[in-house]
Amino acid sequence: MKTRDKIIHAALELFNECGERNVTTNHIAAHLGISPGNLYYHFRNKEDIIDSIFDQYVNYLADHFQPHSEGEVTLEVMMSYLDSMFETMWRFRFLYYSLPSLLSRDPNLHKKYLKFQEISAQREVDLLFSLQKNNVVNIQMEDLDELANSIKVVLVSWVSYRTTISKDAKVYKTDIYRGILKSLFMMKPYFTEQALVDYKHMREYYLRLATAETVVPDING
Repeated sequence: MKTRDKIIHAALELFNECGERNVTTNHIAAHLGISPGNLYYHFRNKEDIIDSIFDQYVNYLADHFQPHSEGEVTLEVMMSYLDSMFETMWRFRFLYYSLPSLLSRDPNLHKKYLKFQEISAQREVDLLFSLQKNNVVNIQMEDLDELANSIKVVLVSWVSYRTTISKDAKVYKTDIYRGILKSLFMMKPYFTEQALVDYKHMREYYLRLATAETVVPDING
């Protein structure tokens, strides 16, 4: 792994574990056993590192949340989308609970984030539309955008919310699975009769994961 990539990887680990505000470039350099000068050869400052992490986040989500262009779009397909999205949230969780602060400090990052949200919102609408075409959900077309936006709000705010109510101010994988349950519950009123049968199985599956014994967060993802 190149030094630049090692810096990004180490920063992501530390930001997730310690919180972005508590980590300096000196901490990152010390974690890697390199000099601060070596770090600054690759990145001008911490914001520059965060910007690169955000690019990785966007690319990771795009790779794992591709539109389903062939075959039927079923609840299993939707489940794979949810798994991918919340796995992304776990891997890049510091972005979610630090998001307002990060965006307010970096106008360039804010612009990139807004552009990304436009693309993300359209993906969610496309997924719901595909579920509608395949008789998984029954929803008025004019309500598609509203439901997609509501789900997006949960996705964006869930990690931050769970962090604020956690006794140790940390988020765990069980918390992420609770987020999946919330997203599914929001869609429950729109599932067709047959889809409701599958929904119950999915809910039981995620409920087991969400109520599993909490373990210390794996900072390596």
